Amino acid sequence: MLYVIGLGLGDEKDITVKGLEAVKSSSRVYLEAYTSILTIGKEKLEEYYGKEVVIADREMVESESDVILADADKVDVSFLVVGDPYGATTHTDLVIRARELNIPVKVIHNASIMNAIGACGLQLYNFGQTISIVFFTETWRPDSFYDRVKENHQIGLHTLCLLDIKVKEQSIENMARGRLIYEPPRYMTVNEAVEQLLEIEEKRGEGICKPDSLAIGCARIGTDTQKIVAGTLEELVDVDFGGPLHSLVLIGSRMHEMEAEFVKEYAHNLDTFNAIVKRDYVH
Repeated sequence: MLYVIGLGLGDEKDITVKGLEAVKSSSRVYLEAYTSILTIGKEKLEEYYGKEVVIADREMVESESDVILADADKVDVSFLVVGDPYGATTHTDLVIRARELNIPVKVIHNASIMNAIGACGLQLYNFGQTISIVFFTETWRPDSFYDRVKENHQIGLHTLCLLDIKVKEQSIENMARGRLIYEPPRYMTVNEAVEQLLEIEEKRGEGICKPDSLAIGCARIGTDTQKIVAGTLEELVDVDFGGPLHSLVLIGSRMHEMEAEFVKEYAHNLDTFNAIVKRDYVH
């Protein structure tokens, strides 16, 4: 059996009872370590689970899945995912490959940023399409996601922005020369995401991500050190959100009164927040 197990968002104790039982019954345990991170290292997981945990990087999962799936038709193998198993297409692909090999699969769900983002005070059914914001480079500054934000905004829906993670990535030069040298990990901050959005807005000029548009910056949601700050994009550029992981919510063209009442507790500047809500969002 291949178990694909969600670990939740915080630490080793966020695994479900069902998930922990599956891990303990497994001959091999892999931790997917490139689409998200926990706040603790694999050593803590090993100590809590009483099992050796093998780090599965992008190369292993996408190119060497046979290693993970080896003998999974005869023994139990656990594949651990931060958040929920279906939070990334990579995990769906692994399940498809297992099915093609007639390996039974059991998925054990857990909390992910997709539902825990409700902690910011906006109602989950008022969210539209989720987008990813990637790091700009000197030669690549993609803005296609702006259209998704615009579509959400036009029908009053909020946008959850998942921010880029660079783990075990190679520079273009090292890749071209075939050198297996990897860059240090990078985790996009709310500040970097907002700076990029404001640059795109300046170029597109469609009034979706203006300096005085309201948004909510979130850091380490689901942990004891989570931080949530609501304010204008202009304000959020300068807020210190601390360590990773960060995410950003762009508030749609309208807010329910109850949402506004909840979110104001996180306001960077309460007077500014209330004035903009009254002017632009709650009618």
